[in-house]
Amino acid sequence: MKVGLVYDPIYLKHDTGEHVENASRLEAIISHLEESGLKKQLTPIKPRAASVEELSLVHTKQHISHIQDVAKRGGGWLDADTVMSPDSYEVALYAAGGAIVATEAVMEGKVNSAFAPVRPPGHHAMGFCLFNNIAIAAEHALIKYKLERVLIIDFDVHHGNGTQEIFYDRPEVMYISTHEYPFYPGTGGVGETGRGAAKGTTVNIPLPAGCGDNEYLSVFEQIIIPAAKKFKPQLVLVSAGYDAHWADELALMQLSVSGFREMARVIRGLADELCEGRLLFALEGGYNLSALAASVKATLDVLLGNPSTDDLLGQSPHRAAAPEIDRLLTAIKEIHALT
Repeated sequence: MKVGLVYDPIYLKHDTGEHVENASRLEAIISHLEESGLKKQLTPIKPRAASVEELSLVHTKQHISHIQDVAKRGGGWLDADTVMSPDSYEVALYAAGGAIVATEAVMEGKVNSAFAPVRPPGHHAMGFCLFNNIAIAAEHALIKYKLERVLIIDFDVHHGNGTQEIFYDRPEVMYISTHEYPFYPGTGGVGETGRGAAKGTTVNIPLPAGCGDNEYLSVFEQIIIPAAKKFKPQLVLVSAGYDAHWADELALMQLSVSGFREMARVIRGLADELCEGRLLFALEGGYNLSALAASVKATLDVLLGNPSTDDLLGQSPHRAAAPEIDRLLTAIKEIHALT
């Protein structure tokens, strides 16, 4: 089983200072993969810079120029959550380009699946993000390989409002998001289901705080699996955010490393069944370094077919009673006609 890894030290040059989305996230991931010996099992994929034309598949020229201009002026704050350094524009080109080349490697059979720990992340395109890496990869795949159906699964704790907006009226892309709600950015209600011919191809699963492994696996079993099978994708892309881990202080979810492992197992099973295993994970959030590194490794173990390793962080020591989500899942199943 060949699993690609897109990585380059250039991703560390997006200097955000003391911001929680900083270079130490990738340093922790790569260090853990090296120390565990897992990195040797992966097939390296060299990223390249995305072109302005490729960025323009999903972004306006004005947005692209604005990011470039801020970098030329030495960086600065784009909004209350998003900061740039002088190198951030170039790094963001390589983040988008990394997602593109990983998708190409998967589509052309050079690897069975791939993981792209790139930064800056992308599913907001603002809110820690500059360009929407996974959306650019999806659009590139639709055009280059003449695909008719691409599935994006987003399990970051925050709703990917950028991805939703880009594909909200595009029936060839199904966007499925699990996220803490109500929470930043405030979008992702169950009634947001797509527009026009794309009605039903946006599937939002807004979860209450406190959801853990059991609740997330119920979501996968009752919503994500039947929705994916109904859609029949030719490629599966994942916005992989690990900030729903119980140790992550930016949210109030209770997932464990074992929970992320099981979610990855379900997603890999869907890709194997529906699209010959064509699957790409691209990094989004995750800000507790130990939880992030362990969760990425667990995901890669699943892709490689390795035996499960112990979850050294374990379950949350602060877990209260699990929230009730049955009525929510029933409502989503009714909205999307899932059985």
